[in-house]
Amino acid sequence: MSAPTRRIAHLDMDAFFASVELLRYPELRGQAVVVGGGHRATPTVDENGTRHFVRLREYTGRGVVTTSTYEARKLGVFSAMGMMKAAQLAPDAILLPSNFDSYRHYSELFKDAVASVAPRIENRGIDEIYIDLTDVPGETRTLAQRIKRVVADATGLTCSIAVAPNKLLAKIGSELDKPDGLTILSMDDLEPRIWPLAAKKVNGIGPKANDRLAALGIHTVGDIAAADPAFLQEHFGLSYASWLTRISAGIDEREIETESVPRSKSRETTFSRDLHPRRDRAELSERFTALCMRLAEDLERRNLTSACISIKVRFSDFHTVTRDHTLERGVADGASIRRAATECLKRVTLDRSIRLLGVKASALSEQSIDGGAPKWVQAEIQFDASADIG
Repeated sequence: MSAPTRRIAHLDMDAFFASVELLRYPELRGQAVVVGGGHRATPTVDENGTRHFVRLREYTGRGVVTTSTYEARKLGVFSAMGMMKAAQLAPDAILLPSNFDSYRHYSELFKDAVASVAPRIENRGIDEIYIDLTDVPGETRTLAQRIKRVVADATGLTCSIAVAPNKLLAKIGSELDKPDGLTILSMDDLEPRIWPLAAKKVNGIGPKANDRLAALGIHTVGDIAAADPAFLQEHFGLSYASWLTRISAGIDEREIETESVPRSKSRETTFSRDLHPRRDRAELSERFTALCMRLAEDLERRNLTSACISIKVRFSDFHTVTRDHTLERGVADGASIRRAATECLKRVTLDRSIRLLGVKASALSEQSIDGGAPKWVQAEIQFDASADIG
């Protein structure tokens, strides 16, 4: 007897962080809302209980957008964008501070709800999972609707889900009908639904690879499928060219990985002499960067990404502080880790000499690079030694 056709689902919570905030502030539904303003974005409440929200135009600083509602995205505001640039695009958008404890709570709620229906789950980060439905009784669409319902009942939030023969197509499919989408894909849908998509829609085709493909006249997944494999190999090498050919044919044999990954990875260093944040700024910046780069190497060796970056600072009087920064998507490169660690460092008062500095990556999951596409870009970072260590 032949093995049953695989049914792999990818579930992605809709604008997760922003949606959690709207549970707290339901009066903001339907408005452009940006999350990530820090404590300065905390709403005020007057004596009669009316809440007053900060507008994005009022923000000053070097922070970045954590997430935004779909209404803000229509104005061009997306996660990881500089807050000042976002303010130019959407000055009237509501600005809210991040609440990562709440996001983690709702993440656990939705994953537990899904596990009550289909226990074989691969954790991909705070707001997305793969689900193996192959051996779960029930018709595919009915199962997907049931999963969406239990998630909504547990959290009050919507999600988008796609069910397909493999992880590659399920991941792409969950983006096709957002928000609150339900998409069923088979191999017969490859040509009408997947081939017209831009090549960069495939997880694993990054900006530089996409630019190289575009320079060769290859813009869509269908263009990749139509390309001569020898031509692709000439320009991209055997490994990546073979991967491109497979993904354009909708081929992905990866299994759902339910095994646990390490809870965290960290790097820290105790200085041979205490370093002062102002007098030894250049050395501290160099040490800080090196920690982030070594941590990135640790993650890459294990094929992991991190959705939460933390720092530890121990001062000369042995007083120790920690700060963490949760990301909307997992990262593994040194540049992204340093940016997140810098956001943590901004929340520490650096008013005395430092004895120890550490950087930790947690909320780990396997890298979301479908088909094992090789990385094109190694982090290239230059830091101004005259700047703060952050």
